[in-house]
Amino acid sequence: MTDPAILEAAQAEADIRRWLERAVIGLNLCPFAKAVHVKGQIHYATYLDTHEGRLIDALLAEARALVALDAEVRDTTLLIAPHALTDFLDFNDFTERAERKLARAGFEGVLQLASFHPHFQFAGTEADDITNATNRAPYPTLHLLREDSMDRAVEAFPEAEAIFERNIETLEALGPAGWTALDVGPGSATS
Repeated sequence: MTDPAILEAAQAEADIRRWLERAVIGLNLCPFAKAVHVKGQIHYATYLDTHEGRLIDALLAEARALVALDAEVRDTTLLIAPHALTDFLDFNDFTERAERKLARAGFEGVLQLASFHPHFQFAGTEADDITNATNRAPYPTLHLLREDSMDRAVEAFPEAEAIFERNIETLEALGPAGWTALDVGPGSATS
């Protein structure tokens, strides 16, 4: 009999993969994601606890594991936390604390932290503004990126600074109904 925690972690990872493939790569929200996905250089880790202090510990452990490997083996890590920090404002505060912890642990200039949340909301936007979808994932997710890899990707990508504006245009053209049709919510990978 399979452990329920293993099944739950597998479902969370499948949901994040589906979101990555359909939204992030499918809509080209991040032009750098496809290459590392196709090469199998994304590591998925799932944190099933609710305790945010242990989530910081898990993030630091994932950061150490990421830098211990060559980028050709593991270029980036997605730490999925389906039960932790379900409130976006709490998650946003946590992300700031996590960035400080990573810096104190010696990862400043080595790793960047990006964040995704089902209720992500940019400052100055309404909760239902479609442009918030650029950072909306099925679960609270912390993304560790290698600074060197990001520098190389940005250098190779013409007009990298225009990505954000292009994403806004893409999402506004897609609209809320189009986003919903992508079917990238929790549990969608089983349908």
